[in-house]
Amino acid sequence: MTQTLYIHPDNPQQRLIRQAADIIRQGGLVAYPTDTTYALGCGIGEKAALERLIKLRRLSDKHQFSILCADLSEIATYAKVRNTDYRLIKAHTPGAYTFILQGTSEVPRRLMHEKKRTIGIRVPDNAICQALLIELGAPLMTSTLLLPGDEFPLSDPIDIESSIGNQVDLIIDGGFGGLEETTVVSLVEDSGPVIVRAGAGPTERIF
Repeated sequence: MTQTLYIHPDNPQQRLIRQAADIIRQGGLVAYPTDTTYALGCGIGEKAALERLIKLRRLSDKHQFSILCADLSEIATYAKVRNTDYRLIKAHTPGAYTFILQGTSEVPRRLMHEKKRTIGIRVPDNAICQALLIELGAPLMTSTLLLPGDEFPLSDPIDIESSIGNQVDLIIDGGFGGLEETTVVSLVEDSGPVIVRAGAGPTERIF
């Protein structure tokens, strides 16, 4: 049965954050708010939860997955970051950006691009996300809560519950979410940053 936790968006209740983290540690799939849209998430090593997410969103084998990190120091564990890239990432995190980087051996192969071995990395500017990541002590595998056939991500927790309430283990209700996804920046190319998707994060300061 799906559980819903009503967590304050600015001052998350630690007791509820612990409950949410426990569900994730037990292999749960969670719908939660970020600084852009609502997202689906699970522990990065939870294969069964990942398969449920893939089925829910009907994702292809070529989908570029992302992981949510608490801070810059955690990024270096899961992605190979050049000095110039580090400065760029530091200037734009936490924030509404996803950076595509070469993954390290700490990232499960299923999460990385099959041929390029890349992974999306982001540090959210959201109190609930930050509290949850700190409590977990590990990153989250994350994917926008955009259902097949929909033009925009689900943004109302009531709509989320009615649409997928029987397909996730937990819904974190942190109020209304946004509709615009992150700006995605690839840092894989030697020629410099490439905007893969323009979104909520301003692009003019990337270059």
